[in-house]
Amino acid sequence: MQQQLVVVTGAASGIGEACAREFARQGATVVVADRDLAGAQRVATEISGHVVAMDIGSEQSVMDGAAQIFERIGSVDVLVNSAGVLQRTLPPSQLSMKEWDLVANVDLRGTYLCCAAFGTAMSERRRGAIVNIASVAGMRSGPLHSYGPAKAGVINLGECLAAEWGPKGVRVNTVSPGFTATPSLQKGIANHTLETENMSRSTALGRLVNAGEIAAAVFFLASPAASAITGVNLVVDCGYLVATPWGSYGGLRRN
Repeated sequence: MQQQLVVVTGAASGIGEACAREFARQGATVVVADRDLAGAQRVATEISGHVVAMDIGSEQSVMDGAAQIFERIGSVDVLVNSAGVLQRTLPPSQLSMKEWDLVANVDLRGTYLCCAAFGTAMSERRRGAIVNIASVAGMRSGPLHSYGPAKAGVINLGECLAAEWGPKGVRVNTVSPGFTATPSLQKGIANHTLETENMSRSTALGRLVNAGEIAAAVFFLASPAASAITGVNLVVDCGYLVATPWGSYGGLRRN
């Protein structure tokens, strides 16, 4: 990844931070793009990267951030779309349209805005790689009536853009994490929306995903080792999707 310029959105914490650190460790120049400037500066300083203010919920912010990167830093080789927001597990009777719109606006629309801004430039250069972060919540039913559909949209978006830009040398792939140990997940545990033992027990491997494991998958998909791979959705979930149906049969055979 030497000499390549990588933009990671949402890189001030969580999965985005882990991705920024992995690409920097592999020798890339990393742009830490986030609306949390203090957190972004901390990460950028530690990995000798660049900081750009970007709120993916705002079209103008994405456009301004992309322009700043192109003018001040250079052409982007890899884009990792990790920025996003979570949603409270509320029934439709309690989930306001304000909250529904916020989640969909950031998680789906924001991902598209970043893809459009950076992917278009990549297609003009006829090379580049994009990796979008979705979720297993976009692949199964759950009490996330905005987040789940938004992440399902991100998965489909990756397929659409992979076909759109493949003829121009740009690869677009998706990574769908399961329950991952991040600060956001810890907030869910603290407010009793999530429960650690239940999350771990619902996976085949019996544990949560580590953010570094997501970063490793993202790095692989963006690297030359995945040069023939585009339009895929790589699930990194410690076996959550394969394990949950076993609940109907009494659960996994742990002993």
